[in-house]
Amino acid sequence: MTPRSGGPDWAHLDAVLFDLDGVITPTAEVHMRAWSTMFNDFLAARGRQDRQDGQAGQDAQAPYTDEDYFAHVDGKPRYEGVAAFLASRGIDLPHGDPSDGPEAETVCGLGNRKNDAFGEVLARDGVEAYPGSVDLLERLLERGVRVAIVSSSANAPDVLRAAGLLDRFETVVDGRVAKEQGLPGKPEPDTYLYAGRLLETEPARAVVVEDAISGVRAGAAGDFGLVIGVDRGAGADALRENGADLVVADLAELVPGLLAEREATA
Repeated sequence: MTPRSGGPDWAHLDAVLFDLDGVITPTAEVHMRAWSTMFNDFLAARGRQDRQDGQAGQDAQAPYTDEDYFAHVDGKPRYEGVAAFLASRGIDLPHGDPSDGPEAETVCGLGNRKNDAFGEVLARDGVEAYPGSVDLLERLLERGVRVAIVSSSANAPDVLRAAGLLDRFETVVDGRVAKEQGLPGKPEPDTYLYAGRLLETEPARAVVVEDAISGVRAGAAGDFGLVIGVDRGAGADALRENGADLVVADLAELVPGLLAEREATA
């Protein structure tokens, strides 16, 4: 569905499927800090070990950066993000098992190490949702639009609870649900399609709202009625090139159009 000038044609849309981190809550910042701490500690330790072993350790000398986050980690399931970053540096670790402890030098071990870091930051600092996102969410609920969260994170319910929004969403499809259902993560569309089925909504009448490249690619691959990109750092052009029909800097930009359509049909 092509958006009308000024925004989506809400009259032809029944459900909105939101990513969480960077769309509803600024937890992407918490995730970014947790990833940075974990990877840079890992790279520094690897560099020290390489020097002790008499190796150059070039793969461990360049720090992990925000560019690495957007290129390899953003929007992906945790272990896939670890594997993608390690591959970009030519670092080969065994995959391990999700039960690996955070001290394990495996893909799963590093992913679990990052998850521990995220939990510590969330418990300490809490999180507040983006005001514009909350405003749009409340307007959608008033209109009777069904809403869901579709997140690669296994922490989505905890984040929503901390933000006071858990009861607003009819369903939450997060990393744990994806694992239980055997659903591949973004950029595959399966988690979004599954959420749409739970809401009894056809993809053509649903909106995907994402801030990640992998997320807008998932929305485009699922043939959803509309894919909205929220530019929190990935870049408007990159979001459009990967499948976003419409890009905004904040979801508050969509509220006037929603209100105008409600008044026109009142």
